[in-house]
Amino acid sequence: FTSWRVLDCLIVRRGRVCRILSLVSACQKMLLRRTAVVKSSWSACSAKACPVGRRAQGAVRKVSTKASDHVEQLTGVVFEPFTEVKGELAVVDKTNAVAQSFARTNFLDICEAAINEQINIEYNVSYVYHSLYAYFDRDNVALPGLAAFFKAASEEEREHAELLMEYQNTRGGRVRLASIIQPETEFHHSGKGEALYAMELALSLEKLNFQKLRELHDVACNTNDAQMCDFIEGKLLAPQVESVKQVAEYVSQLRRVGQGLGVWEFDRKVAADVATGNVA
Repeated sequence: FTSWRVLDCLIVRRGRVCRILSLVSACQKMLLRRTAVVKSSWSACSAKACPVGRRAQGAVRKVSTKASDHVEQLTGVVFEPFTEVKGELAVVDKTNAVAQSFARTNFLDICEAAINEQINIEYNVSYVYHSLYAYFDRDNVALPGLAAFFKAASEEEREHAELLMEYQNTRGGRVRLASIIQPETEFHHSGKGEALYAMELALSLEKLNFQKLRELHDVACNTNDAQMCDFIEGKLLAPQVESVKQVAEYVSQLRRVGQGLGVWEFDRKVAADVATGNVA
């Protein structure tokens, strides 16, 4: 009896185990079906979403490419020195050292000619001032202050001419000196007196020289020569304005003092200005 009871229990337990295994198997099949449904749904969603994503990615690539091209055009990042220098190297190679300058670059013939013309103007003005110096240094005129003033003015104009000559050589141009006109030697004026007449002549020359410098500056601007513009503005135009102002003041003072003793006192003042370096 006991053996049959044990066998019966084992059969019952085995049936329960089989039912449990069947239930587990059914659950696994149901999970597999749900997983397949989820995967198919995800694939369908991805298929619908991919075209949008691809279009977006393509648009981003196009925008980034255009942006990089735009930056390259603006900044010129791509620089190949050995390729770009070939043209200039060929120019240097063909340069005749006897008749041409190696340093010349972006310096037009019209600029070279204008500088040579201004050199001639500076020398002519200097020559007139030197003649005035000789006149006031005479024993029958005897105004040493005015003589010293015009001597200093003559040297200043000659320095300007030499400054232009140095600049011409720096840019690779050729200095071509022209003839200088013989100046007057007599500056006596019965109505104004020699001092006022000479100073008014000097004021006219300073204004004329300023006008010529402006024309030289216009040539540089019209040819887009920024370096030449900077040179004229800093080295020539600024000092010229100061010279015009000082000579204009001298003319005003001479008109007040008249002739005679007033001119003698004025001459002493000018001599002091020259000695202290207060001459523009």
